[in-house]
Amino acid sequence: MKRSLTPVIATTALAALAFGSVASAQTVLRASHQFPGGQGDVRDEMVQAMARHVAEADVGLEIQVHPGQSLFKANEQWGALVRGRLDITSLPLDYASGRHPEFSATLMPGLVRNHEHAKRLNDSDYMDMIKEVILEGGARVLADAWLSGGFASSERCITSPDTVAGQNFRAAGPAFEQMLEAAGASIASMPSSEVYTAMQTGVLDAANTSSMSFISFRLYEQVECLTEPGDFALWFMYEPILISEQVWQGLNEEQQAALMAAGEAAEEFFAAEAAAIDQQMIEVYQENGVEVVSMSEEDYNAWLEIARETSYKNFAEKVENGQAIIDAALAVE
Repeated sequence: MKRSLTPVIATTALAALAFGSVASAQTVLRASHQFPGGQGDVRDEMVQAMARHVAEADVGLEIQVHPGQSLFKANEQWGALVRGRLDITSLPLDYASGRHPEFSATLMPGLVRNHEHAKRLNDSDYMDMIKEVILEGGARVLADAWLSGGFASSERCITSPDTVAGQNFRAAGPAFEQMLEAAGASIASMPSSEVYTAMQTGVLDAANTSSMSFISFRLYEQVECLTEPGDFALWFMYEPILISEQVWQGLNEEQQAALMAAGEAAEEFFAAEAAAIDQQMIEVYQENGVEVVSMSEEDYNAWLEIARETSYKNFAEKVENGQAIIDAALAVE
């Protein structure tokens, strides 16, 4: 007959079992974004690369990726992140400018000239100011990413400011909305994931968004003319990978280090891909019979003149520390 364990031995055995269970448990982080998954969108690939890197680090951490707004809608992600309901996101930061107006400086017409300039901005006082607001708001940057973009229309090619007059336009953020409205466009605000349907139903005539979104959301099916970034890219948007500060503080040092290393790897991957995205967009649109044009330097300067009298001026006057943020960005050559 088997003897039962004494209470002391039984208690010790249960404690050991419980300890072993805790020690082997995985901390699961949910990552959400609005972009298509598994279709070559570099923003999804950045998050997926981070998930693989973290898994390989073997620090009891797992990232589950939920693309295509399957977990949170595009405009819900910042709020969910800072409340700790969402762990990680790849987010166009200007989407949260309604809560933090400073974020409009990450989608300011003409503020970023090209991809190399964007890299330099990442290590500047300007970006330190933006990241301070991000942290105070309840999130932390794991990886920087800037995407260039352009304009597309179902009505006519968009080059000089007069070409937007009378068109219903999606502009991505307040700074571009103010500039386009001053040039005669009517504005409709929405995330890039909703542009296709809005164009299909006639709500929109035109839009600007990132080159990657122009590809991923198949907008070539709805437009007649694309204005590519070219040598005079008016549109650049900051789309970092962010983690909830609440969640970050709940991780151990090994897990935090693994996430930072994964973020650096994802950022390097993105930097290698970014410049090629514009050319990929051009090729996809030409293959689908869409006319592709570029802005001239004269067009670009005409837009900048409007932007300085609208977007830049409003930001400097209405956003706390606004002029200092713009000056810090403009100081980066």
